[in-house]
Amino acid sequence: MQLVSYTRLGRTGFGARVEGGIVDLTGRLAAGVITLKQAIEAGLLDTARTFAAGRRAEFTEADIALLPVIPDAGKILCVGLNYETHRAETKRPDAKYPTIFTRFPDTQIAHRQPILKPRVSEHLDYEAELAVVIGRGGRYISEANAMEHVAGYACYNDATIRDWQRHTFQFTPGKNFPSTGAFGPQLVTPEEVGDYTKLKITGRLNGQVMQDATLADLIFPIATLISYCSSFTPLQPGDVILTGTPGGVGDRREPPVFMKRGDVFEVDIPGVGLLVTPIDAEP
Repeated sequence: MQLVSYTRLGRTGFGARVEGGIVDLTGRLAAGVITLKQAIEAGLLDTARTFAAGRRAEFTEADIALLPVIPDAGKILCVGLNYETHRAETKRPDAKYPTIFTRFPDTQIAHRQPILKPRVSEHLDYEAELAVVIGRGGRYISEANAMEHVAGYACYNDATIRDWQRHTFQFTPGKNFPSTGAFGPQLVTPEEVGDYTKLKITGRLNGQVMQDATLADLIFPIATLISYCSSFTPLQPGDVILTGTPGGVGDRREPPVFMKRGDVFEVDIPGVGLLVTPIDAEP
C-alpha cells in the first residue's frame, strides 16, 4: 500500500494510491483521524488497506498539493556515516555506534517542492536516503523484533549546508535550514517493499548519477538503528529515522559540486519511490 499526505480544497488530509489516482482516507477510518500520523498512531493501516481495496480513485495527484509524508513527525532522527563509501570519503574513523543527529519537522518539504539554498551559504549539498517511519512505538526494542515496528518507507533528500555543518562539532546548524528536508512522494508499507536490503538507492543531479548503492550496504542496518535509538529515547508512531547517505556527496568531490538555483535532484529507490526536488534560492 502507498499512502500520501496532502492538502486539497484548503483541507489537510491523507489517502491511499489506487489505480488511476487516490482514495481519500481523511476522517473515514475513525472519527478524528485526519492525518497519516494519526492513522499510524491508531493502528489503522490495515483498516486503510481494506477500505481502499477495490475502490475507484476519487481524484488524481493533479487535484492535490502533496505534503511531506509525515509533516508533523514528533522526532526525526538522522544517521550519519552509515555507508562505508561515505565514511571513507569523509575520512572519519570506524565507529562502534551509529552517529545520530536530529532534523526539525518544520524544515521539511514535499515531492516537487523546491529546496531553498540559504542566502548565507553557497555550500548546499545533496544526500539521497531511505526514510523509515515508525509504526509501533517502544523503548529498548530488541533487534530481533525491531522490523515489527516499521510502518513503511519513503525517499528522503537530507540536504545539508556544509559550511554551517562545520561551524561546530554538532551537525544541527547545517541540517536544519528551512526547506532543506525533502520527504516523499509516499509512504510504502513493508509488505509491498519486501526485503529492503535488495533495494537500490540512486541520487541524480540534473540527470547525472552522483550516488549509487544498495540498502544492503548500510553499516548499521535498520533493525540495529531502531534498537539503538529506542534505547536513548522512546520511539513513537510517526517518528522518522533517516538511514544515512551513500558516498558521492558533492562536498567530497574534486572540485566540489554544490546545488544551485535551477538544479534538480532526484532520489530514486525502485519499490519505494522517485523523489524530485528542484533547487531555488532563498529571497
